[in-house]
Amino acid sequence: MRAYTKLKQNWEFHRAYKRGVAFVSPEFVLYVVKGKKDQLRLGITAGKKIGTAVSRNRAKRVITAAFDECARHIPAGHDCVVVARTRIINTKSNIVAANMARHFKKQNLWVE
Repeated sequence: MRAYTKLKQNWEFHRAYKRGVAFVSPEFVLYVVKGKKDQLRLGITAGKKIGTAVSRNRAKRVITAAFDECARHIPAGHDCVVVARTRIINTKSNIVAANMARHFKKQNLWVE
Protein backbone atom coordinates (compact mmCIF):
# COMPACT_ATOMS: atom_id res chain seq x y z
CA MET A 1 0.00 0.00 0.00
CA ARG A 2 1.47 3.32 -1.09
CA ALA A 3 0.83 6.39 1.01
CA TYR A 4 -1.38 9.15 -0.24
CA THR A 5 -2.56 12.37 1.31
CA LYS A 6 -6.04 13.81 1.54
CA LEU A 7 -7.48 16.85 -0.17
CA LYS A 8 -8.88 19.25 2.41
CA GLN A 9 -9.25 22.67 0.87
CA ASN A 10 -12.42 23.68 -0.95
CA TRP A 11 -10.50 25.13 -3.89
CA GLU A 12 -8.76 21.78 -4.45
CA PHE A 13 -12.11 20.04 -4.83
CA HIS A 14 -13.44 22.75 -7.16
CA ARG A 15 -10.29 22.53 -9.26
CA ALA A 16 -10.90 18.81 -9.75
CA TYR A 17 -14.56 19.40 -10.62
CA LYS A 18 -13.75 22.03 -13.26
CA ARG A 19 -10.51 20.77 -14.80
CA GLY A 20 -10.64 17.06 -14.11
CA VAL A 21 -11.85 14.17 -16.20
CA ALA A 22 -15.07 12.68 -14.77
CA PHE A 23 -15.97 8.98 -14.73
CA VAL A 24 -19.47 7.99 -13.71
CA SER A 25 -20.29 4.70 -12.01
CA PRO A 26 -23.51 3.64 -10.26
CA GLU A 27 -21.73 3.86 -6.90
CA PHE A 28 -19.56 6.96 -7.32
CA VAL A 29 -18.30 9.72 -9.61
CA LEU A 30 -14.53 9.90 -9.97
CA TYR A 31 -12.72 13.10 -10.95
CA VAL A 32 -9.03 12.84 -11.85
CA VAL A 33 -6.84 15.87 -12.46
CA LYS A 34 -3.10 16.32 -12.74
CA GLY A 35 -1.80 17.67 -9.44
CA LYS A 36 0.89 20.21 -8.80
CA LYS A 37 2.70 18.14 -6.22
CA ASP A 38 4.60 14.92 -6.78
CA GLN A 39 2.24 12.83 -4.68
CA LEU A 40 -1.09 11.09 -4.94
CA ARG A 41 -3.97 12.85 -3.21
CA LEU A 42 -7.56 11.76 -2.51
CA GLY A 43 -10.68 13.70 -1.65
CA ILE A 44 -14.01 12.12 -0.72
CA THR A 45 -17.43 13.77 -0.76
CA ALA A 46 -20.62 12.22 0.59
CA GLY A 47 -23.62 14.54 0.65
CA LYS A 48 -26.79 14.38 2.69
CA LYS A 49 -28.59 12.65 -0.14
CA ILE A 50 -26.68 9.49 0.86
CA GLY A 51 -28.53 9.34 4.17
CA THR A 52 -27.70 9.68 7.83
CA ALA A 53 -24.24 10.32 9.22
CA VAL A 54 -23.76 6.58 9.73
CA SER A 55 -24.46 5.93 6.03
CA ARG A 56 -22.20 8.76 4.89
CA ASN A 57 -19.34 7.51 7.07
CA ARG A 58 -19.80 3.97 5.76
CA ALA A 59 -19.69 5.30 2.20
CA LYS A 60 -16.43 7.10 2.97
CA ARG A 61 -14.95 3.95 4.51
CA VAL A 62 -15.90 1.88 1.47
CA ILE A 63 -14.35 4.43 -0.89
CA THR A 64 -11.17 4.63 1.20
CA ALA A 65 -10.80 0.84 1.27
CA ALA A 66 -11.33 0.64 -2.50
CA PHE A 67 -8.82 3.41 -3.15
CA ASP A 68 -6.28 1.68 -0.90
CA GLU A 69 -6.41 -1.33 -3.24
CA CYS A 70 -5.91 0.86 -6.32
CA ALA A 71 -3.41 3.39 -4.96
CA ARG A 72 -0.27 1.37 -5.65
CA HIS A 73 -1.11 1.24 -9.36
CA ILE A 74 -1.77 4.97 -9.82
CA PRO A 75 1.24 7.16 -10.61
CA ALA A 76 2.09 10.05 -8.33
CA GLY A 77 1.13 13.59 -9.26
CA HIS A 78 -2.62 13.15 -9.56
CA ASP A 79 -5.52 14.42 -7.50
CA CYS A 80 -8.56 12.15 -7.27
CA VAL A 81 -11.93 13.27 -5.95
CA VAL A 82 -14.60 10.64 -5.37
CA VAL A 83 -18.23 11.71 -4.95
CA ALA A 84 -20.39 9.03 -3.34
CA ARG A 85 -23.77 8.16 -4.85
CA THR A 86 -26.72 6.52 -3.10
CA ARG A 87 -26.02 3.01 -4.42
CA ILE A 88 -22.73 2.83 -2.54
CA ILE A 89 -24.53 2.10 0.73
CA ASN A 90 -25.30 -1.50 -0.33
CA THR A 91 -22.04 -2.17 -2.18
CA LYS A 92 -18.89 -3.93 -0.97
CA SER A 93 -15.50 -2.28 -1.29
CA ASN A 94 -14.09 -4.92 -3.68
CA ILE A 95 -16.80 -4.10 -6.25
CA VAL A 96 -16.07 -0.40 -5.88
CA ALA A 97 -12.33 -1.12 -6.26
CA ALA A 98 -12.97 -3.05 -9.48
CA ASN A 99 -14.97 -0.12 -10.88
CA MET A 100 -12.23 2.33 -9.87
CA ALA A 101 -9.58 0.17 -11.52
CA ARG A 102 -11.66 0.02 -14.71
CA HIS A 103 -11.91 3.83 -14.80
CA PHE A 104 -8.19 4.33 -14.12
CA LYS A 105 -7.31 1.85 -16.87
CA LYS A 106 -9.64 3.67 -19.26
CA GLN A 107 -7.71 6.89 -18.61
CA ASN A 108 -4.32 5.09 -18.93
CA LEU A 109 -3.43 5.87 -15.31
CA TRP A 110 -2.96 2.24 -14.27
CA VAL A 111 0.67 1.11 -13.88
CA GLU A 112 1.25 -2.61 -13.35
